[in-house]
Amino acid sequence: MKFMKLGSKPDQFQSEGDNIRYVATELATDVVINVGDVRFYLHKFPLLSKSSRLQKLVASSNEDSNDEINIHDIPGGPAAFEICAKYCYGMTVTLNAYNVVAARCAAEYLEMYETVDKGNLIYKVEVFLTSSIFRSWKDSIIVLHTTKSFLPWSEELKIVSHCLDSVAFKASIDPSKVEWSYTYNRKKLPSENRDDSHWNGVQKLHMVPNDWWVEDLCELSIDLYKRVITSIKSKGQTSADIIGEALKAYAYRRLPGFSKGGAVQGSDPVKYRHVVDTITGLLPPEKNSVPCSFLLKLFQASITLDCGETQRRELMRRIGLQLEDATVADLLIQAPKDEQTVYDIGIVHDLVEQFLMQEQRFQVECTADNEFQDMCPVFTSDASKAKVARLVDGYLTEVAKDPNLPLSKFVDLAEMVSGFPRPSHDGIYRAVDMFLKEHPGITKSERKKICRLMDCRKLSVEACMHAVQNERLPLRVVVQVLFFEQVRSATSSDEGSTSTLPGSIRALLPGGSHGSSRTTTTNTEEDWDAVPTAEELKALKGELATLKLRDGAGSNDGQATNDAKTSAEKAATNKVKNLIVSKKIFSKLWSNKDRHSENSSSDTSDSPASTTGDETKSTPSRSRRHSLS
Repeated sequence: MKFMKLGSKPDQFQSEGDNIRYVATELATDVVINVGDVRFYLHKFPLLSKSSRLQKLVASSNEDSNDEINIHDIPGGPAAFEICAKYCYGMTVTLNAYNVVAARCAAEYLEMYETVDKGNLIYKVEVFLTSSIFRSWKDSIIVLHTTKSFLPWSEELKIVSHCLDSVAFKASIDPSKVEWSYTYNRKKLPSENRDDSHWNGVQKLHMVPNDWWVEDLCELSIDLYKRVITSIKSKGQTSADIIGEALKAYAYRRLPGFSKGGAVQGSDPVKYRHVVDTITGLLPPEKNSVPCSFLLKLFQASITLDCGETQRRELMRRIGLQLEDATVADLLIQAPKDEQTVYDIGIVHDLVEQFLMQEQRFQVECTADNEFQDMCPVFTSDASKAKVARLVDGYLTEVAKDPNLPLSKFVDLAEMVSGFPRPSHDGIYRAVDMFLKEHPGITKSERKKICRLMDCRKLSVEACMHAVQNERLPLRVVVQVLFFEQVRSATSSDEGSTSTLPGSIRALLPGGSHGSSRTTTTNTEEDWDAVPTAEELKALKGELATLKLRDGAGSNDGQATNDAKTSAEKAATNKVKNLIVSKKIFSKLWSNKDRHSENSSSDTSDSPASTTGDETKSTPSRSRRHSLS
């Protein structure tokens, strides 16, 4: 820290209690100056030789035959006045970053100008500020921080503006030119840890990170911080991601509890609300300048602190632009206390809506510019949509654990991403299964409605294995899963051809022959929508296993299985056969699925092997009947 000593005489100021100051000298004092609640017993001559204001006050007091002068509005109070008084006596005064603003403002109040005395206090303080303080990174920040206590004096004397210029200039220069100390505790550079691959026992030049200045500015109040960031932005030398990193660091430092999902806790909600609103207004316009997880924490903080609607809408718009980068944990925002659900699914619905709106806005802008209409790219890629679909699937799996979650909210959110490309439907199956597990009391029609959200043709092998043993699924879904898995096995063994499939199977495929005169016993919709029994599940597996092509061993095993069936299983098998061969009912299955998949991407035929690792990771063994989630 820089400092400056003024005067050469020893300090002779003495105290008597907390409210009396006097100079230890043989000369009797001839003036009493009351500053606040402190009385200074001083001598007129040294004071009047430096201060024009004291000259006027003493002259006025002489007219009133009063030896006491009252000064109650001097900036800095008794401490600042004492610095000026000691300077007048020629006593040693040490100025530093912590008291220089007080000295400068008090000197201005006392009118200690050059016209009163050559080389007066104002001149010397200005020299110290210019030659030392404003050239120092940390001293400039300290001085800027102290200016808040001396408004409007510090503003009118341009101390604030000079500090802002100094800090913004230093934060904007090339990091390779930084030669002063700074605070950087968030991470260490490889060269500092001496684990750099190019370390050869020779001390490398210290590498300064691009965001070296971020932590030091966190010491400023939000109003000063806003002005500093605005000044740094105006210079145009700092990238948006560095500005974003600075805002992120400030939020974590200044908002207690912010790191825990944005749930700000503290005794001054008005102050924290102002911080959140200000940070929101300072966010760089560039996409990805701040992480999506940070935006979601900021959004939750704005909800907790009841921030303005404008700021909340802006945060939602920003989150919608980067929703693909969010995690399920980021979206688990607690519902208001007056709601029965655990999480606020309505907010996630609105965020997905913002994600969908960004493409619409972009297309409208392109359409308005007819000259370049043919050059407009797709704003949201299929990869981004696939990530959002996977995100929503994971979110639905978590919120489905809430027994108070209405089916309508679950379905509405799932349908928003139903048209997004998905290499696999394992995620939505996992969510549906969790909902069925936690809501066993839903009706058959509701069970049918929620199961329409998934496409059985896009389940992985592991998911199919789980589904055929899942007693919570309607019989219709179990039959579909087994059927599509059998067709997939048959077509893959014959290079995608269906010509070698049995006629009963080909007739059930889309576009197959529907002219068969086969007559069968048809079943009601209730049979299809009912939850299958354990015996029916076994019968389905055994019956469809016999349809495997060119697999004699499989047929023999199927025959052995049939021989071992109990009477109950045989009855279930007969029921299943009637269900399977009912072309009329199966046509309904196909039409329902085709209607559902009209909005799906053309990647319907993608291999289930493309399922991401985290989707199949939690799949149970085929012998268990627990939830896939």
